[in-house]
Amino acid sequence: MRRVLVLPALLSLALTSCSLVGGDDEPEASDTGGSAPSEVVLVTHESFVMSDELVAQFEDESGFDLELKASGDAGALTNKLVLTKDNPTGDAVFGIDNTFGSRAIDEGVLAAHDAALPDGAEAFALEGDDAGMLTPVDTGNVCVNVDDTWFADKGVEPPATLEDLTKPAYEDLFVTPGATTSSPGLAFLLATIAEYGDDWPDYWTRLLDNGAKLTEGWTDAYQVDFTQGGGGGDRPIVLSYDSSPAFTVDGEGGTTTSALLETCFRQVEYAGVLAGADNPEGAEALVDFLVGPDFQAALPEAMYVFPVDPAAPLPAEWAEFAVQPEEPYTVDPAEVAANRDAWLTEWSDLISR
Repeated sequence: MRRVLVLPALLSLALTSCSLVGGDDEPEASDTGGSAPSEVVLVTHESFVMSDELVAQFEDESGFDLELKASGDAGALTNKLVLTKDNPTGDAVFGIDNTFGSRAIDEGVLAAHDAALPDGAEAFALEGDDAGMLTPVDTGNVCVNVDDTWFADKGVEPPATLEDLTKPAYEDLFVTPGATTSSPGLAFLLATIAEYGDDWPDYWTRLLDNGAKLTEGWTDAYQVDFTQGGGGGDRPIVLSYDSSPAFTVDGEGGTTTSALLETCFRQVEYAGVLAGADNPEGAEALVDFLVGPDFQAALPEAMYVFPVDPAAPLPAEWAEFAVQPEEPYTVDPAEVAANRDAWLTEWSDLISR
């Protein structure tokens, strides 16, 4: 779930992420002489942000020093954890989402931890995770977004549904990140599978024939090609998030974009304790901190996602403009685990024709 919707904010987030996370090297050996580790290592996706104040708060409350280590997006993160499960590169993980959670569990990457969830957060638990391997931390929805000002200027009614995107009125207007190179791109593919079932390849054929453009990632789609992205783009329809309109507020009491709530796929990001962690006690304390009130309250402005704690406050713009869908698309995690590779292979064949 990677979402920074104004170019200066994007640059700020990128710089912040670089300053807070380490590389992918193995953690240095502890020199504690066999005593309990004083450091806890959190492996994350590359868009994880935790303020210096929150880092200091965790360290003060737990007694552990925190190291943050970036490892790609949700898919790359999960794949690396699987490859290194016999010699894990950290103690805890954040950023496995509901499209990859079942794989991490099935591969034995995680250890069970009964985190104390905020009231209401249990609704975001990964289906089938009866052992409590993954703790929900944040949520959001991948949705098609439109540039309302472009459609108003052109006198064209904007689309509302996935099917609308295949109509001639919207030819050459839609841009989306690809399913094999982007977490939101995969979420969009899953939304089409949820809507069309076994006929999803036919939908994608019609979508591509209608001029849909594919990019490697969300940044290229939104910041470069989207007409409201700040890069002089020429496509007024883009795959983004339900929170996106809160970042295109026009200063006149409105926003210049809308999320199409009939196109959304729900994402949930999880944290967990890594099996074989050098510091499982520190990992458990960290997972508990991530669902605590202070970290939950920081999520919207830090990572542009909704907290799983319903009581956590939201910025004023979010309360007004970041409207969540009532019935987003979902796909059973077990079905995703069983079919992900085949779906992605078929999707790759489709786009290469």
